[in-house]
Amino acid sequence: ALRALCLAGLGAAIGGGAADQCSWRGSGLSQEAGSVEQLSLHCAEGSLEWLYPTGALRLRLAPRLPPTSAAVRGGSPPHVTACIKPTGTFRGAQLYLEREGVLELLLPEAPRPRARCFSWLPQEKVALFLQATPHPDISRRIAAFRYELRGDWLARPALPAASPGAEGACRPCNDTEILMAICTSDFVIRGNIRSVSNDAELQESIIGVSATRIHRQKFPLFQAGGRPGRAVGSIRTPLRCGVKPGPGSFLFTGWLHFGEAWLSCAPRYRDFQRIYQGAQRTRQNPCEFPVD
Repeated sequence: ALRALCLAGLGAAIGGGAADQCSWRGSGLSQEAGSVEQLSLHCAEGSLEWLYPTGALRLRLAPRLPPTSAAVRGGSPPHVTACIKPTGTFRGAQLYLEREGVLELLLPEAPRPRARCFSWLPQEKVALFLQATPHPDISRRIAAFRYELRGDWLARPALPAASPGAEGACRPCNDTEILMAICTSDFVIRGNIRSVSNDAELQESIIGVSATRIHRQKFPLFQAGGRPGRAVGSIRTPLRCGVKPGPGSFLFTGWLHFGEAWLSCAPRYRDFQRIYQGAQRTRQNPCEFPVD
């Protein structure tokens, strides 16, 4: 019945879907019974809020993204990565990934507030399919989530709840990945590990960091606090990576993910110095970076 409902809605937009915007908010009360409303959001991030879910929504994923380094270098076609994070009150629907006409469950009803991530090639036909679940009382049910879409995550970040294709996210970065990370990451912080705590429910480890130097941060993730002259902040990584506290200075790099810092590469600073200076001698450093 679900597949029949999905395929029935592919021909034309039903119910006045919103297009060409970053976020959508609507009500199932305005939909015809059994209809599938077609939506298309083209931004790199945004949100969807479906009040009183009835019928179904089909959301086309069509981000307008800049070319990635792989495309510039003439390498293999870049993947697009999407992450979906439900609100803590997600109720009344289930979310499916529709890939080439096949449905895969991403979020059951009342999921844990964890992000789910997946990737696809630009030529693949991908959409999100939100199916209302039958309830006698829909008055208190809202299916809402935030989304992020971007091109190939250049430095192979450890996504919090990635698809099976990201099982290598916990391995140490190689020299090339470290050099790319300092050029492309959302934040590059030199500092020390203050603490490591684990959240078993969200399957995340939170690394408390004391920064000795902030090379780059797109948003104020690290702010003054603790020892004079030092900024403090936290960086997240999947619990399965088994991060442990350790002494010494590190160069932390990573991405902003739903407003939180997520770790990509974190070499010891002395190892980074050796890697960068070696790349400088052979003129293989992808960008200039200050090294003490």
